[in-house]
Amino acid sequence: MTDSEAKAIELAHRLFDAARNGDADLVQTYVTAGVPVNMIDSQGNSMLMLAAYHGQTQVVSVLIEAGADLNLVNDRGQSPLAGAVFKDESDVIALLVEAGADPDVGTPTARATADMFDRTGLFD
Repeated sequence: MTDSEAKAIELAHRLFDAARNGDADLVQTYVTAGVPVNMIDSQGNSMLMLAAYHGQTQVVSVLIEAGADLNLVNDRGQSPLAGAVFKDESDVIALLVEAGADPDVGTPTARATADMFDRTGLFD
């Protein structure tokens, strides 16, 4: 591995951690500078998936504004919206739905996840 490849991998790890931990400024700086908004980690998780699952509303907002794919599923078939529903992150759910995330994407879907946890009517 070259030094530049190692640095790129290190940066990617920093950005995934930033999405997970709520560092919206760092994510915005790099996405604005040209880092792919839909880059994925080794499990197929996008920054949006990590931010949604961990309830990081500011990062979710930054990524939505940057054009992140709202319905990009990870290697397990989970969408960011389903992750937010699973974790009961109501503010993130509202942001994703308002931006147009599809509750019927993925396995299980966000709608099925809501039903599983008796949160029926969440997408009516």
